[in-house]
Amino acid sequence: MKNILFCFIVMLMAFGCAKKDVPKYTISRVVKSDTATLLTVNISSRLTESQLLSIAGKIKSDSSKLSNLQLCYLLNGHKDRNTSDNNFYAIAKYPNANKVVMQDTLKDTEGNFVRLKISGISAQVAKHLLELNPKEITGKNIVGRFVDDNNHTLIVPFYEPNDPKKELYVMELDTAGKVVSATVPMIVTKDGMERYVVSHRGDYITIKDSVLTQYSVDDAGLPYNSIKAGL
Repeated sequence: MKNILFCFIVMLMAFGCAKKDVPKYTISRVVKSDTATLLTVNISSRLTESQLLSIAGKIKSDSSKLSNLQLCYLLNGHKDRNTSDNNFYAIAKYPNANKVVMQDTLKDTEGNFVRLKISGISAQVAKHLLELNPKEITGKNIVGRFVDDNNHTLIVPFYEPNDPKKELYVMELDTAGKVVSATVPMIVTKDGMERYVVSHRGDYITIKDSVLTQYSVDDAGLPYNSIKAGL
């Protein structure tokens, strides 16, 4: 059984597939339990419903023997090990044939019933967020612009050009350009990494290699959301 699963993982690690209408993807993680098989599907850009379904159809056809298949789509830069579903751009679940209900009307490109939930925002909305430049951040030394697909907001860390303290500011904007949160985090260095504490509870963020990662003080250092700048 282990050899079969290993061969299956190797097969899925290949980029894309032969069909031209299926976007390129990779499988970075396979978690199999008695009730489901969860696959982390890495995608390099924000995809439409039809594109996500085409990937799902391809993977399903290659893994027809796996029951209760669940595909977790992950955007580039996000970490596939976290404590919640907040990291995933979308999740596709295949119900067993005997559990299909009237509400199940969506099918993948191979004709299989699938339940698809897209939590992330579209490429058009992301482009709009990344182009926001309200007066609150105009003229600032911006560290990066991070689209938070979970909250549908833009997170902008920046420095004031003439601030002698050189404090980092973190501002969050909605799609209308309205400020929904603004923080001057306390900096704590641990294991050589700067942590920016953004709440009274001790929740913090880190910024490294153009990736902003969010942590909850309750989750023992495990990330619950990672966001690549500019994506």
